[in-house]
Amino acid sequence: MKNEVVLQAFGQHLRRLREARGWSQQALADVCDVSKPTIYRLETARYSATLDVLASLAQGLEIPLSELMQFTVPPRTAAE
Repeated sequence: MKNEVVLQAFGQHLRRLREARGWSQQALADVCDVSKPTIYRLETARYSATLDVLASLAQGLEIPLSELMQFTVPPRTAAE
């Protein structure tokens, strides 16, 4: 996977946003009109979200898309 570190950082960010609301993966999936497996795959870095899915997540979370994308990517190590 090309950007695994980015996908992992986004997944952790999405999980924090979801958990801050006290929502299950199913609850987030329901308000965003995506499947629960999609939420699981995003949170576990097994899936790279499309713009359509990102827009649905932002709308469901009631946050701007720019806020959804505000997460920190750890710096690369020499081994990478």
